[in-house]
Amino acid sequence: MTTIVAFHAHADDPVLLSGGTLARAAADGHRVVVVVATDGMSAEHPTPRWAELEASAAILGVRRVVHLGYADSGHGPELYPDPPGRQRFTRADTEEAAHRLAALLHEEKADLLLGYDPHGGYGHRDHVKVHEVARRAARLTGTRLLEATMPRDVIVRLVRVVRALRIPFRYDQAALGRLFSPASAITHRFDVRRFAGRKQAALAAHVSDVRGGGRLAAVLRVLVWLPAPVFALVAGREWYVEVTDRGTRPRTLPVSARSGRRRRRR
Repeated sequence: MTTIVAFHAHADDPVLLSGGTLARAAADGHRVVVVVATDGMSAEHPTPRWAELEASAAILGVRRVVHLGYADSGHGPELYPDPPGRQRFTRADTEEAAHRLAALLHEEKADLLLGYDPHGGYGHRDHVKVHEVARRAARLTGTRLLEATMPRDVIVRLVRVVRALRIPFRYDQAALGRLFSPASAITHRFDVRRFAGRKQAALAAHVSDVRGGGRLAAVLRVLVWLPAPVFALVAGREWYVEVTDRGTRPRTLPVSARSGRRRRRR
């Protein structure tokens, strides 16, 4: 049994890019831990997001959920002041945050850390910060690091389908085509269609996001309502870029995941 720590920005993030991977690893007997940088609080008031994260994580087979101690930085041009007693994640000192994450990696004796690509996927400031903190924590601890992402060509095709179906989608297609990762950079592709049912149920557990008015809410509703076989086709593969760094010790992936690795052409 190995230990996999998945580091994410917000409560609803673990499902979309890595939910199938986490469910697959848990089903194969590995210990899965989810760490989120920001909590489920709005100002000083609790929101349902943390309870929804715990319910979603339980569906995926996650053994432990940890909050790193920061506040959500929000999305958009304006960065609001820090709420009482907490710092917005994007303002956090990267070294300090990395040491918090590194302490947890040591505690868990983690074999593998999951982070985000350099763009933080779609460019959210907290996601970019996750990328920076995860890379530094991996160097501090020598933990193997895979960065969750999607191939740009897949993103472009998905956005075209969403727009053709007239699903509200408040993102710039051209900008998304420059974010995430080029297909040539992908090192691991995991087929998680067998766990698509768990992934869809875990997504549905984030009720406040699915039923809310956020930028992705309409897309999330469609994903939750899709028939299971269709959801498996849409969300049954997940992609990662392995980070090779002189500061990390080489380690093997869990046996169940090695079949998902794509060989690079020389």
